[in-house]
Amino acid sequence: METGHGWQRWVLGVALAMSGLAVAQAQTPQKITFCTNWFAQAEHGGFYQALATGLYKKAGLDVTIKMGGPQVNGLQLLAGGTCDFYMGYPVQDIVAASRGVPVVTVAAVFQKDPSVIIAHQGVKTLADLKGKPILVASYVNTTWWPWLENKYGFTQSQQRPYTFNVAQFLQDKNLSQQGYVGSEPLMIEKGGEKPVVFLLSDYGWPAYAETIDTTRSLIDKKPQVVAAFIKASAEGWKSYLADPAAGNKLIVEADPKQTPEQLAFGLSMMKKYQLVTGGEASKLGIGAMTDARWKEMFDFMVHNKMVPASFDYRKVYDLQFIKTIKVLPDAADLK
Repeated sequence: METGHGWQRWVLGVALAMSGLAVAQAQTPQKITFCTNWFAQAEHGGFYQALATGLYKKAGLDVTIKMGGPQVNGLQLLAGGTCDFYMGYPVQDIVAASRGVPVVTVAAVFQKDPSVIIAHQGVKTLADLKGKPILVASYVNTTWWPWLENKYGFTQSQQRPYTFNVAQFLQDKNLSQQGYVGSEPLMIEKGGEKPVVFLLSDYGWPAYAETIDTTRSLIDKKPQVVAAFIKASAEGWKSYLADPAAGNKLIVEADPKQTPEQLAFGLSMMKKYQLVTGGEASKLGIGAMTDARWKEMFDFMVHNKMVPASFDYRKVYDLQFIKTIKVLPDAADLK
């Protein structure tokens, strides 16, 4: 049982973490490494915006953003101490935590997973694709494909190998394919076709995406640093959605392959589908999470034997920071 003094200490600890939210600027800024899950892009824009506009510096943080890529295991880097924070994904986090990786999610930037199924004109609903060939990568079998099987009766016999190139889709009108809402649809449009795009989250897929992950050790030892990073990042996202110029400059420096057209398209899709500002974030603030949403994800995973039912999934996330840090989206981003 929590003693009276214990409760008081907890309240004091949270108050200290939340009241300033910034490490005193008179002190040496706290060095932080944030590892992303892929190359720099518009979908990472709020973090680059917070760096470019000095929001991290104002919060007393000296932040380095370390890009991910196809051969980078971000959770491994987090567990090994190379990263202080990592851009995660709840389904993977729950599996990793069940296997002993000390990952804890403290905020969810994307209220909707940007994963999509892309079809040709004439396809009216996601259900219409039952039994039809779909280009997918193997990793979907441990994320959202089982959900499609549960809800729509899809089967693995429909799967065709996806090589992360839209040429096959453009050549074969019978094919559909996976993608990310801010990426492949633009490639297909540039290939001369207007695709039909189904955002899985709009059909009930419950996963958050682009979460801010850290370790229990950092939460326990430096809660004020965790709070400062979350708040500055949320403010960075609000700023990026309003005017992305500063963040985009750093994105292009990090990945010169990013074009103005691609950056603008990515931002427009985030706004159109309210990836950052929709759902719980519209009322609870950017980065919002709830117990109910995490339970829904866990129940799905248990049903599909992705994680044991005995696992305590509640230790994979921590709501104490995001409940107090309330950076509400601009009204214009909620329309």
